[in-house]
Amino acid sequence: MSNTIDTKEPLVTATVVPVTPSSSSSDLSDTEGELFSPLALAEDFTPLPVYKAAGTTETDFDGLLPADGRLRLHEDLKNGCGGQLWPAGMTLARYLLKYHKKSLAGKRILELGAGGGLVGLAVARGCDLGDDDHSPLYITDQMEMFSLMRHNIALNGLEGKVEAMLLNWGEPLPAAVVANPPDVILAADCVYFEPAFPLLQTTLTDLLALRPGVVVYFCFKKRRRADMQFLKQARRRFHVAEVEDDERPVWSRQGLFMFAISAKGDKTQAAKEEERE
Repeated sequence: MSNTIDTKEPLVTATVVPVTPSSSSSDLSDTEGELFSPLALAEDFTPLPVYKAAGTTETDFDGLLPADGRLRLHEDLKNGCGGQLWPAGMTLARYLLKYHKKSLAGKRILELGAGGGLVGLAVARGCDLGDDDHSPLYITDQMEMFSLMRHNIALNGLEGKVEAMLLNWGEPLPAAVVANPPDVILAADCVYFEPAFPLLQTTLTDLLALRPGVVVYFCFKKRRRADMQFLKQARRRFHVAEVEDDERPVWSRQGLFMFAISAKGDKTQAAKEEERE
């Protein structure tokens, strides 16, 4: 994630129990006919930013994690907006915990723009990833987020199972990623800063080219009209399939969209999502 403070609005959900006080903001609503058509949204979502004070938040994702396995995330905006929880991250994490609790076993997983590591850490905490000697799940972001990622890994006792890694969009992929290409890529709330769109597209292209069958689970919140240009560009470059989720009517009304993205001509994983609809 960019370290530029942007006009994201923070998450408000009953599944999160803050250890320290947090701020809230109102949900945004769409009309019923726009629920499942991202490109039909015409108006800009331009909420006023409301930022949390630094603190630690706990969540069990409404029981998707056991009571004794709640995820703890330290939030701190001093190095950028990635240091706070955002709606798309919570939505993608819930989806993966509900529908991919067993199917990720043995998969190499990498999270892009992880911020504090919400999605990757939730997957490591609540999904069956296979043997303990399996390669670690990588949560990646810029240098500004590196210490926060490492702190949250330790906060949840996931050292060895999850590793923080620097990955700057648009730059050559880290050697460790090229040597052990991911099967599954996670990306939440990575669409919010238009100048970074081509950089993110380049990184997605590079990752999808590393091996066949790679799938990107991609969730974002539409905040301004320009955000939908990313989706249009992605459809030209990749195979993009909407993800089926029984909670979709809820998060769609908040301007959230979720897709399975794969390389053109390599529709195996994304097609599975289409078949579920």
